[in-house]
Amino acid sequence: MKKARLATALLFLLYGTMIGAWTARIPAIKERLALTDGLLSLALLALAAGAITGMQLVGALVDRHGTRRVLTAVAVLDGFLLIPVALAPGLATLAAALFVFGVVHGTLNVAMNARGVEIERAWGSPIMSSFHAAYSVGGFLGAAAGGAFAAAGAGPAVTFASVAVVMAAVAAWAVSSGWQVHGQDHTATGVRQESGRLHGVLLLGALAFCALIGEGAAADWSTVYVRDSLGGSPALAAGAYAAFFAAMTAGRLAGDPLTARYGPVTVVRAGGLLAAAGLGIALLIGHPVAGVTGFGCLGAGLSTIAPQVFSAAGARNPDRPARAIARAASIGWLGFFAGPVLIGGGAALTGLPVALGIPVVLAAVIVLAARSVATGAPAPARP
Repeated sequence: MKKARLATALLFLLYGTMIGAWTARIPAIKERLALTDGLLSLALLALAAGAITGMQLVGALVDRHGTRRVLTAVAVLDGFLLIPVALAPGLATLAAALFVFGVVHGTLNVAMNARGVEIERAWGSPIMSSFHAAYSVGGFLGAAAGGAFAAAGAGPAVTFASVAVVMAAVAAWAVSSGWQVHGQDHTATGVRQESGRLHGVLLLGALAFCALIGEGAAADWSTVYVRDSLGGSPALAAGAYAAFFAAMTAGRLAGDPLTARYGPVTVVRAGGLLAAAGLGIALLIGHPVAGVTGFGCLGAGLSTIAPQVFSAAGARNPDRPARAIARAASIGWLGFFAGPVLIGGGAALTGLPVALGIPVVLAAVIVLAARSVATGAPAPARP
């Protein structure tokens, strides 16, 4: 069990590492192709479209063939598909390469979360949040690696190839040596009536949508808000997203013990309340330090939402967990990519401080809808 849990955590770590390395080298790719912000956004939309396409395709594949077969292919392949992205000669080929990478990356997202649900069930207590903490740590490691390659003068292709080789080797071990859990590898064992389940999964997707809008907002607008709207120094502005990222990682590390003690509903409700109150009060104060603190509260509050959503989605339909996870993940990803655009449009109309009230309102919605994750984790231990 420990070996299987470690192997699954490594897959989450690798997933985050690859996307972190990609994010760190976006400026170099943009500069090489002389892309404007608008043209780069079009290419990134291709990545989003590919990821959502992959998520829709993989649910049935995992439920039919099991998580191991799917993960063996996509986990090893994922990193290498960024090499054509780095070598693309123009916008059209860049978008095409990002779409293909997105398909495999979205497939890996759903497959590894389905595997996480399997391990959590066999483990007998909440551990899904720890997997997502590994993803957050991987994002930091990938960004650090990308920055180190950039500082050394290496191009994006060298960066991606180097990371991909390491990723493929570790992924191959994870899906070969750390797999068996009392002989279990999920495949659909029967078809249950899905009346009522689809509505529940869509509600979970909406919960993920609300949370990921906040994540996207923090990624794209936290530094801009502290620097431009509040007049903070560049270092303090950078600290806004750093505070969000660090608090989210810490929250995910603490999420499993909290879920075991208080239950998923209480944890999600408290997280939504912390996110809404923390960022909302910071926006009202309007000071750079308050802004950094507010985004830290947002990260801590949202940290456990995605793990609980995936765990709950898998429990909604035990015979077809990957399809349920795919539906919820697809809706959530729409929020991640739509959030920055939505807030950018709102900022153009009302100003950025008012537009950042959108994730505050959506965090309050999470508080009201927290009961939708009631089946998402094993029951908390009684005193």
